[in-house]
Amino acid sequence: MGRSEVQVVPCRAQGCLSACPQAAEGKEQIGWCGGSPTQLRGVLEAMNILALNPQIKTHTTLHSSAAKKQEKKFWKRNADKSCSNCEMLENNFDDIKHTTLSERGALREAMRCLKCADAPCQKSCPTNLDIKSFITNIANKNYYGAAKMILSDNPLGLTCGMVCPTSDLCVGGCNLYATEEGPINIGGLQQFATEVFKAMNIPQIRSPFLFPSEDIPEAYHAKIALLGAGPASISCASFLARLGYSDITIFEKQEYFGGLSTSEIPQFRLPYEAVNFEVELMKDLGVKIVCGKGLGIEGMTLSTLKEDGYTAVFIGIGLPEPKKDGIFQGLKMDQGFYTSKDFLPLVAMASKPGMCACHSPLPLIQGTVIVLGAGDTAFDCATSALRCGARRVFVVFRKGFTNIRAVPEEVELAKEEKCEFLPFLSPRKVVVKGKKIVAVEFVRTEQVEAGNWIEDEDQVVRLKADVVISAFGSVLGDLKVKEAMNPIKFNRWGLPEVDPETMQTSEPWVFLGGDIGGLANTTVESVNDGKQASWYMHKYVQSLYGAAVPTTPKLPLFYTPIDLVDISVEVAGLKFSNPFGLASATPTTSSPMIRRAFEAGWGFALTKTFSLDKDIVTNVSPRIIRGITSGPIYGPGQGSFLNIELISEKTAEYWCKSITELKADFPNQIVIASIMCSYNKDDWTELSKMAEASGADALELNLSCPHGMGERGMGLACGQNPELVRNICRWVRQAVQIPFFAKLTPNVTDIVNIAVAAQEGGADGVTATNTVSGLMGLKADGTPWPAVGGEKKTTYGGVSGSAIRPIALRAVSAIAHALPGFPILATGGIDSAESGLQFLHSGASVLQVCSAIQNQDFTVIEDYCTGLRALLYLKSIEELQDWDGQSPATMCHQKGKPVPKIADLIGKKLPSFGPYLEQRKKIMAENKIKLKQQTTTVVLPEKKHFIPKKPIPAVKDVIGKALQFIGTYGELNNTEQVVALIDKEMCINCGKCYMTCNDSGYQAIQFDPETHLPTVTDSCTGCNLCLSVCPIIDCIRMVSRTTPYEPKRGLPLAVNSVC
Repeated sequence: MGRSEVQVVPCRAQGCLSACPQAAEGKEQIGWCGGSPTQLRGVLEAMNILALNPQIKTHTTLHSSAAKKQEKKFWKRNADKSCSNCEMLENNFDDIKHTTLSERGALREAMRCLKCADAPCQKSCPTNLDIKSFITNIANKNYYGAAKMILSDNPLGLTCGMVCPTSDLCVGGCNLYATEEGPINIGGLQQFATEVFKAMNIPQIRSPFLFPSEDIPEAYHAKIALLGAGPASISCASFLARLGYSDITIFEKQEYFGGLSTSEIPQFRLPYEAVNFEVELMKDLGVKIVCGKGLGIEGMTLSTLKEDGYTAVFIGIGLPEPKKDGIFQGLKMDQGFYTSKDFLPLVAMASKPGMCACHSPLPLIQGTVIVLGAGDTAFDCATSALRCGARRVFVVFRKGFTNIRAVPEEVELAKEEKCEFLPFLSPRKVVVKGKKIVAVEFVRTEQVEAGNWIEDEDQVVRLKADVVISAFGSVLGDLKVKEAMNPIKFNRWGLPEVDPETMQTSEPWVFLGGDIGGLANTTVESVNDGKQASWYMHKYVQSLYGAAVPTTPKLPLFYTPIDLVDISVEVAGLKFSNPFGLASATPTTSSPMIRRAFEAGWGFALTKTFSLDKDIVTNVSPRIIRGITSGPIYGPGQGSFLNIELISEKTAEYWCKSITELKADFPNQIVIASIMCSYNKDDWTELSKMAEASGADALELNLSCPHGMGERGMGLACGQNPELVRNICRWVRQAVQIPFFAKLTPNVTDIVNIAVAAQEGGADGVTATNTVSGLMGLKADGTPWPAVGGEKKTTYGGVSGSAIRPIALRAVSAIAHALPGFPILATGGIDSAESGLQFLHSGASVLQVCSAIQNQDFTVIEDYCTGLRALLYLKSIEELQDWDGQSPATMCHQKGKPVPKIADLIGKKLPSFGPYLEQRKKIMAENKIKLKQQTTTVVLPEKKHFIPKKPIPAVKDVIGKALQFIGTYGELNNTEQVVALIDKEMCINCGKCYMTCNDSGYQAIQFDPETHLPTVTDSCTGCNLCLSVCPIIDCIRMVSRTTPYEPKRGLPLAVNSVC
């Protein structure tokens, strides 16, 4: 069916079995189906709306290939490979990176990550980022925690997220390379997390574990100088400041900072504001930057620095001069010749807002451009030349495609922008006419069998050109700079000698890193040079003062005021260092497991439920399976598990001994003994006293195990009857002095009645809830899974994980409503700080976790704690009140990049495919050229951090906060209605809103057959179903209805006659 061929079908959804032929002619009369004129109008409206709704095929579809070739062009979103017209890119410095992600894209990508053991991606990262952990943070919407992880190991985490050659580093080691879906977009995730943190506008602070600022040891007052304000120096200075040094100065010869990140990486790959953000974080710790000064400038040398009292110096000046072929000697820019060191800084100054106070124009590049070289810089020159007005760009290099040194990401971008590649050519002669370059002559290169490359003088190629840009690398060629480094020794390549481990030069007090060291080839390697040097500079300085330094490097992490937020909470007289603990389940199978959890930072743990020896159990296998509630997702991130595991197979004596040992070694962590007996007073008395005597801080009475134990008269068999629960609690209250909590089952009609019974029995609180009894699924042959033994038998098991969170939240909030102030230990789908906060808001006091650890490991506690601290801290920042937790307001975007509002330019909205996409590109290109004429100077505003304007809430302050919003249906207001509003700039034209509204809603969305843009009609009832299935976050919003809501009753309400 063509795009304009709309098949009109009868509307059976409106109560008519067929469309009235007379009504189809527009006649106002009763149809042959017996409908009224009003009904028939509804039929016609529905027929129009439903025209593009999916239908069951009754026959095959026939279209000619010629017609389909035309049809595909109309719907095409990617570039047409046969397209001869290149997109106009002049003055367009918008982000072009494929790795850039929106929040939606970041969450989906983070969920894909396996979070592997001994993750090879981390081993492939020069700065050794804890990649799996920061991606775990992102998957849990803890963007601050992710940024903290990143910036702790890499102070230039945002820059590296944008420009790192990840395909050759971390991504190259991703285990998902072994799967069909491919590796994780690690760079994009890193960029996303650090950009969200950047928007939080929170300062870096010194480690709270350092010595007090008013009591700094003398060694930390030592003067330290860093030369050059590039990545290596910024990294080194950041780590030295984190170590506690208070007198650090960076000298930069330019009037801007950032080094090559600023001057040679284009704005469309690395905006200046990203570099400025990282520099400001460094300056938060007191590092000073002096511009206009450097080695060889105004007499500055290593000797003068020493005379000025500097104890240690780091050289990070890069390689400032271009490597130039002899055939270009004497050629100048006005003749059409540039080196990359000339060209890219000119482009940067004209296109990077805030880089310098001047507003210099872009280099005037017209006609054909030849870029010489095959490294990243060459491809940056090529794509930048297009933005300066070049008509065609040829990238010419001496070797073949397999020898291109640039990373695949850069090469692919240049290819997409229609740059041409010419391999196996070496420049021989520049042809100049009228003092302008007109052509370049090349000779053919070949690789001989021995492996070396030769030039064949008999094969000559002449290429016409208007501009030539040489990108053959860089050198340290300034003799004044070299003299200023005296007495440092140089190697045969003309670079300073350096120890690759310590980054120390021949002069013990002088260190260096980055390009000048000859080891770093990328920004991230330069960052790591600075990181490495900082520790050994620290060791050197401390040795001068006779201070000992640990053999194992211990550089402080990244900290902000968020990390100072107190998340401790007191429940039933017990002080919990944080509200996150291990539930009585598989993560607490043994004492060593609890020990490792405490070492990781968990605030409390419940033992696996144990019983008296007479009730000891033996488990079956298999017994723990992945859920099907999230669909065919394999690996971590399971939305649910089902288990038929019983209580602990270990004895009560084992657990009592373990509790004693754990409390001795971890006195500040809370240990709760989980116990279970049948309905027998003597048993409960004996076991509870044993647990109390072992040193347990509290008890949890397991009255809720949904499988296996109930058949023995334990667990569920006791917990479903309020009278039994009340009596058991009374027996335990009589037996022990320590607090205890009754663990409730959700497998009851009214959990509140059970909670009331526990309170009446003397319990100090309850745990809500245990797993939900269920049958997870059956195989195609009718056999269950898990299937035990040769008979393949199963039983109803306990469903856990985020799938049961709605049930658990209901239970917690209902109990909190009924029993205000009664402590609740929540469990059931807590897998992040965000979900934990939901339970706290619902009335929970502390939070028990199990399934999330089954999905990952004990280290998720760091994510939960930093996430909760961030959520509490951000509540106090007035400027971020439009954020949802750690999620900023969604900008209008496509594929994570801001979308210009075309409607503001032409007065109508256009989709982003086919001819409309071409039209959008043309409109934007014309607008960019107009903007080029403007000479507005952009100055970055002075940095002012967001400061809390109101008290940061404690955990106790948020407990039960949501209860005021939860009530009966009768309390809901049916006069304040909403309707859906679709952002057509963000819409990806999938029609999911249209289909669900048609077949599950109110037929209130029209879908344009040409543009595929949906439009909400007046029939919208505000049900919210469209928003629920929309794949783009905030593309659909619910807004207040401006007209009265009049429900469609089908037929008029009967009017009762008044007697």
